[in-house]
Amino acid sequence: MFRTLVSTETLAEHLDGSWVIVDCRYDLKNEAWGREQYLTGHVPGAVYASLSHDLSAPPSGTNGRHPLPCAEDMEATFGRLGIASGTQVVAYDQDAGAYASRLWWMLRYMGHDAAAVLEGGWAKWVRERRAVRAGEETRPGAEFRGRRRKELRVLVDQVQRLLGDPSVLLVDARAPERFNGTNEPLDRMPGHIPGAVNHFYRRNVTEDGGMLPPDRLREQFSETLGGRSPDQVVMYCGSGVTACHNLLAMEHAGLHGTKLYAGSWSEWSADPNRPVATGPAAS
Repeated sequence: MFRTLVSTETLAEHLDGSWVIVDCRYDLKNEAWGREQYLTGHVPGAVYASLSHDLSAPPSGTNGRHPLPCAEDMEATFGRLGIASGTQVVAYDQDAGAYASRLWWMLRYMGHDAAAVLEGGWAKWVRERRAVRAGEETRPGAEFRGRRRKELRVLVDQVQRLLGDPSVLLVDARAPERFNGTNEPLDRMPGHIPGAVNHFYRRNVTEDGGMLPPDRLREQFSETLGGRSPDQVVMYCGSGVTACHNLLAMEHAGLHGTKLYAGSWSEWSADPNRPVATGPAAS
């Protein structure tokens, strides 16, 4: 069973349909782009899952840009993708795995551990001149029965109650300029949740999109966590996507127990009554 990452070499040996391969390519500024790329070419046997249509609930304007679907909807989506209990799932996106890690986390949240992200994603697969197939592919539907791991998630009201609690650390996975509030291209308000620190998810990968070795990841997260244990940490980002990449990296490094605030900054900043901080993290 693969629980965090799968290499391109290993995936190439499992194109017989026994594994469910899910293409999660996406562009936040053009939601049709990922599906268009999938139809042009994808890993043979892969099905497509859109962040906005398959891995998110409809946004209401106050629940974030990519709200987490309810458990019943997640079960229905996974079943439609052909995922049954025990089926090995491999998700990939264009490169580093930010969107694929959202599916990875959702499966884990619903009790499905046999889920991994393709290291280096589509970019590495193509760079290595591996097999490619065009057009739409589907899999037979399956019955997915999940069990929510509620301990992996916190809701917005819980985050509000945790503000100022020294035993809990909020970690923001967005780029430093978004965390600081100097640039906000997606959400209505710049800044970050007060008390949070920044750990940009791109720090987890090499220049070509591959994940850093576990010892290097542990070193980096140790600096970010400042002596706290992983189970004292709540991860968030803009809309609950790149935070999942940090969670994937932590899991790969053997750092277990960190929770996700899925609504993230886009939900938090939607209410003008919630406090906002700008600038670097307070020391």
